[in-house]
Amino acid sequence: MLKKVETTKAPAAIGPYSQGMLVNGMLYASGQIPIVPETGEVVKGDIEVQAKQVMRNVGEILKASGSDFEHVVKTTCFLADMADFAAFNRVYEQYFTGKPARSCVAVRELPKKVLCEVEVIAQVEVITRAE
Repeated sequence: MLKKVETTKAPAAIGPYSQGMLVNGMLYASGQIPIVPETGEVVKGDIEVQAKQVMRNVGEILKASGSDFEHVVKTTCFLADMADFAAFNRVYEQYFTGKPARSCVAVRELPKKVLCEVEVIAQVEVITRAE
């Protein structure tokens, strides 16, 4: 059974997609960019400022699905400039302490000209069964 994940505490989808989908005890979340949910605007600042906002957004989607950062099994990270890799990692490692599998690539451009985007796959079944 498929179930959409929706929360107003993370940015609304800016296209024809959902924030995430739950299927068979797993969350497949759409990529999050550094948009402040309350304003719909990109947070102003460098890669670390933007990465922190991305992590807040990812965290809210995880929470809305019944999961958390510790249950993330895979991340895909997109950077507008690989020169930001070390600074991005400083923020990333504060949130993904379980060290999930990861891909990280530089791309030509991201939506709204942001500096980073992160998508996650997380386990939710264990958490929801424990409730």
